[in-house]
Amino acid sequence: MATGQTLPSATIRAWFKRWLEFKEVENEQRTHERYELSVRRFLNYLGSKADRDLTTLTADELIRFRDETAKSLSATSCNMDLKVIRACLGSAVRQDLIEKNAAKNVAVLKQRGEHKRRAFTLAEIQKVLTVCDERGGEWRGLVLTAVYTGQRLGDVARLTWQQVDLSKRQVSFVTEKTGKRLSLSMAKPLFDFLESLPSSDDPKDFVFPHAAAAVEKRTGTMSTKFYDEILAPAGLVPVRSKQRADDGKGRAARRTQSEISFHSFRHTLTTWLKSAGASNALAQMIIGHDSEVVSRGYTHLSADDTMDSINKLPDVTGKKNQPKAG
Repeated sequence: MATGQTLPSATIRAWFKRWLEFKEVENEQRTHERYELSVRRFLNYLGSKADRDLTTLTADELIRFRDETAKSLSATSCNMDLKVIRACLGSAVRQDLIEKNAAKNVAVLKQRGEHKRRAFTLAEIQKVLTVCDERGGEWRGLVLTAVYTGQRLGDVARLTWQQVDLSKRQVSFVTEKTGKRLSLSMAKPLFDFLESLPSSDDPKDFVFPHAAAAVEKRTGTMSTKFYDEILAPAGLVPVRSKQRADDGKGRAARRTQSEISFHSFRHTLTTWLKSAGASNALAQMIIGHDSEVVSRGYTHLSADDTMDSINKLPDVTGKKNQPKAG
């Protein structure tokens, strides 16, 4: 900024709230809700100090905020808060509200391994399916789809009948996270399950309508339900408190992180595919892994290309491995 120019005035609180209004137009609802949570935590931490001029915010204050929240939140949550603050202040620099981004050089926290996930064992998946059957509803189908396609919870929940081709025994996805288009051969347990469901006259209907409605509000809600309603009753994770504070600590508070979650089905399929002889690149391509090296090698992967590996997967329903399609 040229010498002698006066910066426009804005308080910390006013600018962060204004920035959220900008981002609400640009981002999907789930992303915006995450931004709101980070901003709320930061403004709650500052208290009345948030009503100071934005130009008075210092890197030292941001470090203290990071270290204070690290006492109760995971490193991932703390780093996300810092990322949101850095983006907000970066926008303030571009708007000529401040000269420097105080968060630019604030270091993120090192991960302590709290989010390391592992694959399910076959016995664990069978325990999960037993609880799914006891609860009823859509969980069994969601689990089978995740096990045999490796797709994320949101993509599985939004599966429509248009994506399911029972005549060819194929299922397709366009992943929300990476935008990749995938077409996969269906393992027999998944095929048998989908074939048993009532058919729909509208191909745009969701296969799992209740789950689809839930993830439209927040995917994390379904992840939490899977933990509380399926994994905990199956004895695979500790029962945890459902209390949630206004600052989000109930959901992201530091605790002993579970090694398994719905996302672990992705690790499970990857492990099984490699055991079945699939190359690392092919296994990652099947689950929609976003990798430049993988994409270069398998740009035109078709469902037929995945058939051999998919047909070698174990049957989690307890039956013998399905025969190869031919």
